Amino acid sequence: MGCAGSSQSKGDDSPKKIRKPKPWKHTQPITRAQLNQMREEFWDTAPHYGGRKEIWDALKGAAEVELTLAQAIVDSAGVIVASADLTTCYDERGAKYELPNYVLSEPTNLTQES
Repeated sequence: MGCAGSSQSKGDDSPKKIRKPKPWKHTQPITRAQLNQMREEFWDTAPHYGGRKEIWDALKGAAEVELTLAQAIVDSAGVIVASADLTTCYDERGAKYELPNYVLSEPTNLTQES
């Protein structure tokens, strides 16, 4: 059955279904290597800004897989999804986790390596 907060009998109580983020454009054309570097830097430093490491790890896992598996990851980690594209989430203690678009999806101006 679960706790009272996990009830899905009302539309308000059901977990928010995650969706693909809206398309975004980097300030200048960016290569795959540059995008990967930005992502690595974010994930390496994110836990230092607060929140729990296991939640950051779950969010990283969710950001790197397809939506169905991402939904299962955030649900099992107890992540509260405030924005369906995962840009704003909370843990059960109320800590806020903000993810930039570049860790969630590809930019529209991704270029080939030269």
